[in-house]
Amino acid sequence: MSLALRPARSTDAGAVGAILSEFIDGTQWMPRVHTRAEDISHAGTLIDRGWVTVAETKMGVVAFSAFDGELVHALYVAEGHQSDGIGSALVSRLKDANLALTLWTFQENHGAQRFYARHGFVEVERTDGTGNDENLPDIKLHWMRESKDV
Repeated sequence: MSLALRPARSTDAGAVGAILSEFIDGTQWMPRVHTRAEDISHAGTLIDRGWVTVAETKMGVVAFSAFDGELVHALYVAEGHQSDGIGSALVSRLKDANLALTLWTFQENHGAQRFYARHGFVEVERTDGTGNDENLPDIKLHWMRESKDV
């Protein structure tokens, strides 16, 4: 599989929003609090800020990450492309460019927790969800590059 990681363009907003919507619609415990059109608009805003990297195959955009500072705002892989190493490629790109990363995931999202643990993220906080749009309990995860003696 040929995979290219590149900065998102404004024309990618539809694909990025669709990947986000697919996750929401396909996840039983995830409430839909925004319309699909709002998902696309949100994707466009993240892209306009320069935060989004997309993963593209011959099938088109199949995954994305949104990142600002040390905070990973989102990382989603389209269904049918999960377990292909695409999420790992996005995380590796982020880790290569940063000394530390922080992100939030929902407590119900056990797959994401396993994925991030494999990539060296550790839990640093749990909340009851009152601080997120979905009002779902969440977990803050952190990764820091190990210092190497020179």
